[in-house]
Amino acid sequence: MPPVLSPCRYRASSPLLMYRAFTFGLTFLLYTSFHLSRKPISIVKSELHKNCSALHELSTTGSRQLPRLHTETDCSWKPFDKSNYKQLLGAMDYSFLCAYAVGMYLSGIIGERLPIRLYLTFGMLMSGLFTCLFGLGRIYNIHNLSFYIFVQVANGLVQTTGWPSVVTCIGNWFGKGRRGLIMGIWNSHTSVGNILGSLIAGYWVSSNWGLSFIVPGLVIAAMGIVCFLFLIEHPNDLKSIHDKLTNSWKGVNGHNQLYHSYKQGGKSQNWDTELLLPVQQVVVVKSESEPSAISFMGALRIPGVIEFSLCLLFAKLVSYTFLFWLPLYITKAAHLDAKKAGELSTLFDVGGIVGGILAGVISDKLGKRATTCAVMLLLAAPTLYGFSMISEFGLGPTIGMLLVCGGLVNGPYALITTAVSADLGTHKSLKGNSRALSTVTAIIDGTGSVGAAIGPLLAGVLSSRGWNQVFYMLMAADFLIVDLKCVLMCVDLIE
Repeated sequence: MPPVLSPCRYRASSPLLMYRAFTFGLTFLLYTSFHLSRKPISIVKSELHKNCSALHELSTTGSRQLPRLHTETDCSWKPFDKSNYKQLLGAMDYSFLCAYAVGMYLSGIIGERLPIRLYLTFGMLMSGLFTCLFGLGRIYNIHNLSFYIFVQVANGLVQTTGWPSVVTCIGNWFGKGRRGLIMGIWNSHTSVGNILGSLIAGYWVSSNWGLSFIVPGLVIAAMGIVCFLFLIEHPNDLKSIHDKLTNSWKGVNGHNQLYHSYKQGGKSQNWDTELLLPVQQVVVVKSESEPSAISFMGALRIPGVIEFSLCLLFAKLVSYTFLFWLPLYITKAAHLDAKKAGELSTLFDVGGIVGGILAGVISDKLGKRATTCAVMLLLAAPTLYGFSMISEFGLGPTIGMLLVCGGLVNGPYALITTAVSADLGTHKSLKGNSRALSTVTAIIDGTGSVGAAIGPLLAGVLSSRGWNQVFYMLMAADFLIVDLKCVLMCVDLIE
């Protein structure tokens, strides 16, 4: 519980810095657990459908001591043991991501009107439940495709509680000053979660892939309890706690709710965004009229929301295709087992951490978010083609190209989902109404999730014609983003 704040004298520097750092770290860990629980499906794919031809040949060479093996039933996991297994696995991804995309549009609107802490806790507990259910299918020998589709759809819906909530929370605590750098570092939780999810799932994938889901499910559920106990949604919540604990302080002129603002050099600073300045205290009375939460159509009218939403659609198409299909591609191209392929795929996320931070730093210095994204994505398209070629020439070149591709693809993706969303959610056209951030974030990420659903589905269809077709699709998506970015670059120049 935060310490009691004196109504007569408040020193802003060290306590608020501590709470900012705490909120930064806590929200980082909370969303890390979300991505940690999404990653197992991509690691387990190669275990759900194995190449049993070698074992089949061994069983038919005349060895009387070996029982006869059937390639469609003994090695792979029903119902993914048929020749159309890629389409079935793609449908698994598609069901999760479609539910996530549809639910995201509603999630922001709901989250804007409910306490973030309770909303996020509910989502994390339910996500843990459905992630564990998928793994229990292995333990209880469930081979019904409908069961796995249902679990994926339900999990996709409840996972939409995460992103609008944590972005709103972090946006409440940090102003615009160095938002690109701060959000770039903070958004590395996506890659950290993918890395941890790959390592955890890879540890059990060959022995008991059910635990590859159950362990991450338990982790996100445990983090949901941590969220309920410790998350502080807004700096003003510290003042609310103080008011409850110090009933003797009755306010000024009959008003019980007081907010602190500060003066430095004669310029008034807002409590929400300038918390760390060593300044002179002035007590002001909070306005009785609270701004209402923005409507869906009102959020769409904010300049740049539609354009950046479409950019994220194609960016997530590329990123999520890698997220769900990269380990399987590595097993086929590099002829590695599921565990080693999962470990190698984490390098894409390592590159994404560096790319996200680099994109934030550059955009802060230039003040041009769209321009930064456009340049990185322009470089990403030929790099993707290079990866499809070089990955056949050995492990060393594959490692290098994974790092470069991860940085160039995930850098712009991270910038749009964090700093850009926070900027638009506090746009000057809102005239100080801070109750738009969750809705704007949900619209941008929801539209992006449509691309996240389309990408893995197309990858499942195109990969049957050869992996080159998948990479051509990814390069086309990158070029479409660059075209949209050219429009937004004009906005950057105007502003």
